[in-house]
Amino acid sequence: MTAYSVYDVFTKQPFGGNQLAVIPNAIHLPEMDLQRIAAEFNFSETTFVYPPSDTNNTAHVRIFTPTMEVPFAGHPVIGTAVALASAGHGPQMTFELGVGPLSVHAEKGAASFTTSADLEILAQPDLAVVAKALGVAPTHIRTDRHPPIMVSLGLAFTFTEIDSREALAALETDVSAFRQGNAAYPSGLDFAQFVYVRDGNHIDARMFAPLDNIPEDPATGSACATLAALLAHKEGTDLTFDILQGEDMGRPSHIQATTNGPAVTISGHAVCTMQGTLVY
Repeated sequence: MTAYSVYDVFTKQPFGGNQLAVIPNAIHLPEMDLQRIAAEFNFSETTFVYPPSDTNNTAHVRIFTPTMEVPFAGHPVIGTAVALASAGHGPQMTFELGVGPLSVHAEKGAASFTTSADLEILAQPDLAVVAKALGVAPTHIRTDRHPPIMVSLGLAFTFTEIDSREALAALETDVSAFRQGNAAYPSGLDFAQFVYVRDGNHIDARMFAPLDNIPEDPATGSACATLAALLAHKEGTDLTFDILQGEDMGRPSHIQATTNGPAVTISGHAVCTMQGTLVY
C-alpha cells in the first residue's frame, strides 16, 4: 500500500485554498496508473514524489492534472514542499521538475519558490472569443494595460483584466468558446483563462480550464507568477502583489507574488487535511 496526504494550499485554514494530493513515495506505483490516480482524486493537481536523479537535489516531483502531466504548477510545488518539510526535509530544497531544477524553501507550514524562467508571450487571442468563453460583455474587458494575452513561464495561460469585482464575480464560462479558442490558440493547457481585477498591489482573480476537467481553480500559483512577470515586464519595474483567488468558490486562497528582475517568487501556506493509503 502507498501512503498519500491531502493538503489545502495557499491557506492557513483547513477547507480553504486549493486541494492537492501528495504521494510522497511513488517509486513502486506503475507508470500506467499515475494518470488514473490523479483522475481518481480529481483535484486540479496531484504530485508524485521520487528520489532525485542528482543526489544534490531533494526530490524529483511529477505533477498531474486530472487529464495530463504538466511540467510546472505553483500550488503543487508549495504543497509538496510543506509536506516534505513536515517529514524532515529542508528548509531549503531543490525539486527536479519538468522545467528543470527549482529552488524551494519551506518551514512552519509556509513555502516559497523562485522561478527565473523566460517569459514567453505566445499569442493575443481574439477579444470576442475570450469574452464569450468567460461570459462577460467585451466592454468589461480592460485593454489599457494589455489586451487578453497568452503568456507562459512554463505553463500557458491567457490573462484578461476586467473592470470591476462585480464583473469578476458574475463570470459564467462557455465551454464551446473554450474549444473554439483552443483550436485557434493551442497550448499545454487547453485555453486556460486567468481573469483578474487590479487595485494597486491587490489582485482578485479567477482561473478556468474546463477542457482539462478544472471548471475553476481555487489557486493557481504558476499563473500568479506569470501575471506578476508580465506586469513587471509591461511596467518596467519590480512589483509585489497580494492575490486573492478562489473567493467566489468558497475556497479563498492567499498568494504573494514578488518580482526581482527576471525572477518571480511565489509564497503561501499549506495545511494537511487528510492522510490515507492507496489500497487498490
